Amino acid sequence: MAISTSANAGNSGNATLVLNIKPGIAVISQADIIITGKVTDEKTKSPIPGVSVKVKNGTTTAVTDENGVYKINVANEQTVLLFSYIGYDVQEVTVGNLKNINVVLKSSQANLDEVVVVGYGTQKKADVTGSVVRANLDDFRNAPTTNVANLLQGTVPGLNVGQVNRAGATPSISIRGQNTLGGNQNVLIILDGVQYNGSLTSINPDDIASIDILKDASATAVYGAQAANGVILITSRKGAIGRTRISFSTQYATQKPNIDLKPMARDEYLDHIKYLYYDEAFLAPDFTKPNPAFDLVSKVDASMKDAQGNLLPNDFSWYDDATKTGSIIDNQLSVSGGTDKINYLLSGSLTRNSGFINNDVFKRKTIRANIETKATDWLTIGLQSFGTFVNEDGVEPNFVDINLMSPLILPWDNNGNLKINPFNTNVVNPLLNYQARDYDRHNYFFANVYGNVQLPVKGLSYKISFGNNYRLDFKNISNMYDANLTGQASKENTTYYDYTFDNLLTYNKVIGKHNFTGTLLYGAIERDNSYTRAYSTGFSRLTLGYDNLQQGTNRFAISNAWKETLNYQMFRLNYNFDSKYLFTGTIRRDGFSGFAENNKYGIFPSVSAGWDISKESFFKVNWVDNLKLRVGYGVAGNQTTRYSSLANVGVSASYVFGDGGSTQFGQQVNSLSNPDLKWERTTGANLGLEFTLFKNRLSGVIEYYDTKTTDLLYSVNIPVITGFSNILTNIGQLNNKGLEVSLNSKNINSGQFKWTSSLNFARNVNKVVKLLGDLNGDGVEDDLPQSGLFIGQPTAVIYDYQVNGIWQVGEKIPTGYSPGTYRIVDQNGDGVINASDRAVLGSSAPAYRISLLNNFQYKNFTLSIFLNSVQGGDKSYLAGNTPRLIRDDNSIRNNYLSGIDFWSPDNPNGKYPRSIVSATLNPPLFQNRSFVRLQDVSLSYKFSGKLIERMKLQNLNVFVSGRNLATWTSWDGWDPETNQGLTNDGRPVFKGYSVGLNVTF
Repeated sequence: MAISTSANAGNSGNATLVLNIKPGIAVISQADIIITGKVTDEKTKSPIPGVSVKVKNGTTTAVTDENGVYKINVANEQTVLLFSYIGYDVQEVTVGNLKNINVVLKSSQANLDEVVVVGYGTQKKADVTGSVVRANLDDFRNAPTTNVANLLQGTVPGLNVGQVNRAGATPSISIRGQNTLGGNQNVLIILDGVQYNGSLTSINPDDIASIDILKDASATAVYGAQAANGVILITSRKGAIGRTRISFSTQYATQKPNIDLKPMARDEYLDHIKYLYYDEAFLAPDFTKPNPAFDLVSKVDASMKDAQGNLLPNDFSWYDDATKTGSIIDNQLSVSGGTDKINYLLSGSLTRNSGFINNDVFKRKTIRANIETKATDWLTIGLQSFGTFVNEDGVEPNFVDINLMSPLILPWDNNGNLKINPFNTNVVNPLLNYQARDYDRHNYFFANVYGNVQLPVKGLSYKISFGNNYRLDFKNISNMYDANLTGQASKENTTYYDYTFDNLLTYNKVIGKHNFTGTLLYGAIERDNSYTRAYSTGFSRLTLGYDNLQQGTNRFAISNAWKETLNYQMFRLNYNFDSKYLFTGTIRRDGFSGFAENNKYGIFPSVSAGWDISKESFFKVNWVDNLKLRVGYGVAGNQTTRYSSLANVGVSASYVFGDGGSTQFGQQVNSLSNPDLKWERTTGANLGLEFTLFKNRLSGVIEYYDTKTTDLLYSVNIPVITGFSNILTNIGQLNNKGLEVSLNSKNINSGQFKWTSSLNFARNVNKVVKLLGDLNGDGVEDDLPQSGLFIGQPTAVIYDYQVNGIWQVGEKIPTGYSPGTYRIVDQNGDGVINASDRAVLGSSAPAYRISLLNNFQYKNFTLSIFLNSVQGGDKSYLAGNTPRLIRDDNSIRNNYLSGIDFWSPDNPNGKYPRSIVSATLNPPLFQNRSFVRLQDVSLSYKFSGKLIERMKLQNLNVFVSGRNLATWTSWDGWDPETNQGLTNDGRPVFKGYSVGLNVTF
């Protein structure tokens, strides 16, 4: 098939078309207009072959030849042409009265012009010399979750975010391994320039514009003493210049366990009791043939029989009664806009998350006001503020007890009242928690007021900011069944306040190709906390609950408070020459009231450099668009908790002096002071390579780091003759080494279809290098096995007995063990199993983490699929996971999770132990937790065209999404990532589906 066209030379107004038509070819109308032109690169000015030239909302397409020239037919002058090519921004051009349209495409260059937050300022991505990464939020905003931290899972190499299994919960967060033993292990959170110690659950995810992660010491050193565990910088949204935007979004999501795991029903439960009596239920010698004389009813607990001694007929699911399908309902509304003088953002949200366990409820209301105004040519002032009001009223039933309740027993008596002790033991009915009157509220208030002054000296500016965090926690509860069924009521209040006062002086100077930026900081932080709890027990009635504590027979009060202060100074110099050679030097000095008298202050320097190799005249590699090498070295700190360097005094026993005397409470010193306690110091080197290849078709970052933490804060045992068992001091050394890779590819960018991928990989190796030193003078440093610390091993080392199968009926079994108990490896071969047979079995830390995001776009549809994985190999990412049955009253009475592969004589290959008597030693079975998870899937459709125009909308988008839809793992139990196995105290991770709408007026 072919169509050839030719234009009548010299006629610029009309075109005469010569058509060679073959079957199946559409005829081009005489009215069609021929457009020709050339497409070139903005930077190199060279032609670009293979550029797609397409009529918008049409099917006509052309492609540029080897000279960048194209020719295309359009219907009229209102036609819009789309020019697209991998590695370049798409450009739209309206034809109008033009017949020759030359287009210059701009390379997207992997967003090198993107501005990232680096701490006390911003920088172009191309100029950054430290390890700073901006998280991808856009592809995950539709995920059914209430906490912004959940959106970060697997999106940034080196940033480790865990799963949650409670409504509204915040997951665990760490960056690049464990850098401390006894110090603070929390990542530092900076919200709009202010240190934020509140819960991330208080921050509305829709209010967040960006999240930047500082990973290496050269980047985190600007925060000095609190930055050894990495820094997360959260920036809230602002209004944009233009007309007022009113945005509304709504979402409904379901939540249920991602695995179908429940306690045993009636038949399996009774079978489990029979196998606990296998020595009677089956015939000797091999106990595999049923014993017809065995009476199961006689073995069942009396609480499960009627007055005639028959088994109760019930098959009741306590699990089903205490759970449901959870849900998330989330509604967001914001109004934003601005002019060249003022910009504003006002937002509010209503969120309700009902977990799958009854009364596991999280409700959140938020309101935000961000306002910035250019008051004069030299003064800009602004306010960033929000209030969050969290309601977690209600007490869920004890999930552990729910899982152990027998299906033969009902929670109610014949009169419909809840049974107090269903087993006729001290185990109370877990549904009694429903009777609690619970008021559980958390109110968060944040405000950062700032002013930015352009001083008379060109390039010199001064910024002053005053950030405030205020939190009120109320926990009031009463329940007639608490305090050993005597009734208890309490009121508990916590008040927290902190302020951050920063003074920032910035000077920019350009001299030819030399660019200097100096930053000088002086700041102070103060934190105050006050706690009070009043409670009573022994109530004859609880009509007024916690509002009348004086009705209780026994009344108590507890209170405490603390205060801590910090001040700091920082100087940073950024320099670049011709945007080719980059340098950053930082020095920060921190003081903290919690440190010892002799070490109140610490100094934390860093230096980093970058070299944009691709800008060198000698670098002529056509397929390399950008290549930057950077290296950094710096020191960050970690502070201890307040008062830990001081001798702490506590209340001792009470005394009565003399007959009829009053009770007096004594005080005693509980810990020794250490006036030489000092900061932990984490020194790290980072080497990074950033690249963009094949006209931005492939881009990425490869990083290697090596950190060393010394002066570790650790509680060391001391001779009891001192009157104390330990003292907090500085010891040892921890090392972390790692490799991180991030790759982004544009696989297809053809016409209406686009496919991009993002791959992240991270590996961290943690090792204890030093501990207490050579205490014996033998030249060999001793391990601390009682603390699980070994020289040359990771802090997450597993030191225990090694299991090698299960003892079988008929085998020669050593004393202290029986059929159905684990066989323990005799490591030293002395024929005796004792503490000397423990060995290093591996580590609970993962070997590596890897994730893959695929994003597909076709016309107005967008589909994203995100796979996340944590892998451990043979010796890593291990955890104990051992449901164990030993015949006693509790094992016979209690229920267990269904389908567990317990050992029995007729199931000799069973995985988990079940025995008549307890073994001398009962070590756990360590299992690998490696998994691959289909973590997020989202399909959205963005409306365009006449519908949007008629409704006068700026945007209309609908979506469906899913989270944690599938998990592939060999781990047994609730979930490998949360380390929840087959025991009754586990909880599931949620699988959810959502549907939502985003609209902007």
